[in-house]
Amino acid sequence: MPYSPAVLVALLALAAGTFAFRFTGPVLRSRLTFPPRAEQLLNTSAIVLLAALVVTSVLATGQHIGGVARPAGVVVGGVLAYRKAPFLLVVIAAAAVTAGLRLLSVP
Repeated sequence: MPYSPAVLVALLALAAGTFAFRFTGPVLRSRLTFPPRAEQLLNTSAIVLLAALVVTSVLATGQHIGGVARPAGVVVGGVLAYRKAPFLLVVIAAAAVTAGLRLLSVP
């Protein structure tokens, strides 16, 4: 199915805008300076946003709250990561706990 010219123009405009937006970060990084407090808040906000993403991904399944198996796997992975376990072990243990609980029909 061929695309209409309007769709192609929109696609190219979005691609150019995305490239420009991503390119300005490294270019302006050396030109802009933030106060130390603002730097600290920016670093903290990145951690908070990542934590919020993890929580919503773990707890929500579509429009509903998911079961217990997925959060349990994430907790096991988090504890192992906190204890500085190898990354492969963290991933395998989290997946094994989640799969084991689902095998036992725990939602």
